[in-house]
Amino acid sequence: MTDPYEALLDRAYENITETSGDEGRFTVPPAKVFIEGKTTVLENFGEIASILRREPDHLMKFLLGELGTSGKIDGNRAVFNGKFEFDLIKGLVTKYTEDYVICSECGKPDTRLVKDGRITLLRCDACGSHRPVRKRRARAESAANQLEEGKEMTVEIQSISKRGDGVVRIGKYTMYVSGGKPGQKVQIRITRVAGSIVFTERM
Repeated sequence: MTDPYEALLDRAYENITETSGDEGRFTVPPAKVFIEGKTTVLENFGEIASILRREPDHLMKFLLGELGTSGKIDGNRAVFNGKFEFDLIKGLVTKYTEDYVICSECGKPDTRLVKDGRITLLRCDACGSHRPVRKRRARAESAANQLEEGKEMTVEIQSISKRGDGVVRIGKYTMYVSGGKPGQKVQIRITRVAGSIVFTERM
């Protein structure tokens, strides 16, 4: 007769994702991005989703929400309506990895997304920890709705434009900051809002 404890243990192991072992082996492929007409193409989208072990639709929904645009999955590629900087796409893939893949406790990628009522949890099969997934988009949309001329705020530069200005994406808006560098936090004042483009001056 099988020991009830051993039976439960075997069942538990069946539900655990195989761990990757050394977390140093986990490497997200560099985003291959290029402009095609009026669209931006992430050529190795499928490969990235596979390495992250996440559903392509989930990754795509995140990227579309953060970029504030529409698009589609085309085979192994993701196509976004509009022209976006390489560093912006790269940064969003990194954000997705940090929020939806990497365990904040042990730093390993051996995780899965599980639902607890209306809350999405990131559960780690390597160390057993779990945490709610951060809702970056909700915060971004809230801030975006309050963008207006004269508003003062602190922003974190995400990428660099072709002209050398710092670029910040907030919801559907693209904000330009003179002299900003990726990762740098600066205090700015909004001088003009033109559609989805926001111009600023540093304080």
